Formats: sequence, structure tokens, C-alpha cells
Amino acid sequence: MNNATPTLVPSLASRSRYIIPALIGCAVVLILMLVLVPAWGIVVILGIVEGLTEFLPISSTAHLLIVGDLLGFRNNIGGTFEIFIQLGAILAVVAYYASDLSTQARSLLTNAPTRRFWLAILLAFLPAAIVGFMLRGWIKQVLFASPSVIAWALIVGGVVLIAIERLPKPAIKAQDVKQVSFGQALGIGVAQTFALVPGVSRSGASMVGGILGGLDRHTATAFAFYLAIPTLGAATLVDLLGSLNQISASDIGRLLLGTVVAGVVAWISIGWLLRYVAGHSFVAFGIYRIVVGALVLALVAVGRL
Repeated sequence: MNNATPTLVPSLASRSRYIIPALIGCAVVLILMLVLVPAWGIVVILGIVEGLTEFLPISSTAHLLIVGDLLGFRNNIGGTFEIFIQLGAILAVVAYYASDLSTQARSLLTNAPTRRFWLAILLAFLPAAIVGFMLRGWIKQVLFASPSVIAWALIVGGVVLIAIERLPKPAIKAQDVKQVSFGQALGIGVAQTFALVPGVSRSGASMVGGILGGLDRHTATAFAFYLAIPTLGAATLVDLLGSLNQISASDIGRLLLGTVVAGVVAWISIGWLLRYVAGHSFVAFGIYRIVVGALVLALVAVGRL
């Protein structure tokens, strides 16, 4: 394979020697933080939730909002916390694939497949970027504040995931990310716009869009993974800039702690998560989403959410 060609999961051998020291170091830091500031325990939990759920088709934002509400988490900046700590997962992705991304960057001007691949990523990024920028205020004020919207998005998304597995699939037209056409990339980008609704799942929408567009599961997963870098990076930056006047000193600490925890958990789990999503059916995720959505509706009905 060309060194500049994007890959899904690099060898773990070169990274395994860092995992145990990273776990020990981060555990010590987190324990010290929790001893000094016990109230930040909820932030640590939310960071773990983000790191575990970001790359699964179950909506990390939905889990952050619901778990945060159940734990009584309160901050001054609305949904910015839930959006910002996604930066941790993206930094984990960049760190995990640093060698691969560095090779691609060096060959971008000379390697046509790599250049075409990143143009496809840019094209897929644009629909959600444009719609999200235009509707940012409404999405945060209306959709993020409604547990019922999140619950129904989880349920509908679960039905879609199960249907994708049950219905005949389109003919496979791309078995490698460098084979993804601009038309397929645009279709994935349009599908990703649905993930602006909390509960839909960015990774899930992107993968479903890819499969419906003729990508095999492995390629759809890989493309969705790379697409996360500009999508979540831009969402974090825009939301942070739009909320600067609302951020207090205590919010800064929570944002940084949540981001660090999310990044560490995501970095440790990326390999397993991506291999599982690439090689297993979506049915289990669909059932999980429906069950969680129904539980959220029940909690809303009894006034718990």
C-alpha cells in the first residue's frame, strides 16, 4: 500500500508500549484532581462517556446531555461543554494517526490519490458545516434543551440502523477510501447534516450515508472516521468563539478536564471501537438506541428529565 494512502487502524505494536504508562499517569492526575476538587467527578464521568461513545453510532451528544442531566450537571454555557469536549476525541484521533497523517501531509501536493481523498473529505464536510453554522443558535436553544427530541432521534436512528441491515444493500462501488467519488462524498455529507439533531449520531449518519452510497462497511467506517477531524474540530471552534462571553473561570476548568479525560479514553479505545464497527452488524446498536430512547421517554413522562 502506498505510504500516503489513508488507513483505518494502524498497527497497535508501535503504540502498545505507551498505553500502560499513559493509563497510570492519567489515573494519578485524575485522582489528584478529584481529591482537590470533588465536584469535578461528574466532569470526569462525562469525559469518559464522550471518549467511549464518540465513534459508535449511538450519539455521544445524546449520552452526554442525558447523563449530565441525570447527574445534575450544571454549567453556564448551555451545550458548549458537550460540544467542546469532543475536541478531546479529535485530538486523540490525530495523535493515534499522527504518523499516517504526517505522511499524507508531506505528499499532499505530489500524491494524486491523497489529494483527491482530502478533497472528498472537504466536500463531505461542507453540508453540515453550512447548515450547522446557519442554525447553530436554534439547535442549541431548542434541540439541545429537549430530552424528548433526543429520545425520538435515538429511536428513529435505531430503526434506521436495523433497517440498513435487513434491506438489500446497494452494489459495492468503493472498497477503499481513496476510491470514494465526489458524489459519494457529497451524499455522506448530506447524511451527516442529520446529526446536527442531538441523538442522531454523527458517526452513524456518516456510515449509513456511505453504505447507501455504495461503500463497504470498512470503507464507510474509515471515511466517517477521517471526516470527524474537520467536522468536530470546526464545530468546537465555532461554538467556543460564539460562547466566549458566557464562559466563567469555573467553566474553563471543566472544559479542560472534560477534554483531557475524553481524549485519554478515546485514544485508548479507538482501535477496538473502529475494528468493531467496521466488522459487525449495526443491529445491536439499533436495539440499544431504541431501548435507551424508550427509557428517556419514560423518564420524561415521570418528570425525571
